[in-house]
Amino acid sequence: MSITLKHIEAKQSEIQQLIARFKAEQPRTLTVAEASIELATGEVYAGLILNEDGTPAHHLVLLPGQAEELEWDKAIEWASEQGGELPTRREQALLYANCKQHFEAAGYWSSQQHESNSSWAWCQYFLGGTQGHDRKSYGLRARAVRRLIIE
Repeated sequence: MSITLKHIEAKQSEIQQLIARFKAEQPRTLTVAEASIELATGEVYAGLILNEDGTPAHHLVLLPGQAEELEWDKAIEWASEQGGELPTRREQALLYANCKQHFEAAGYWSSQQHESNSSWAWCQYFLGGTQGHDRKSYGLRARAVRRLIIE
């Protein structure tokens, strides 16, 4: 068999694909800031929220207690009285993934208003895990969280 330029180019392409796959499979090291998180009675560690670039942003702690049938502005006040805030939509997704056993199968207010209609706000439904928006005048449940910023 004689070796041709076409044969060499085909082998070169195959080797480049193998190199690319090998590089993709190499282990990566991610260093997350060590944290000793003190939890008060009834608090639950929910997890780590990441920045857009994938670096750690903050730890999320679910505070004890919940409120029922609150309009959105009253839910914000209630969360503040608990020493926390309503969670963001991203935080609610994490809460659903890691802590759904601490929620009723109902809708819970987030801290975020709807982008195009200020009379609506976002919420997380803990029955099926979806997020949606409701009128701020609706009575939904509320949970408070606290954030431990990673610097």
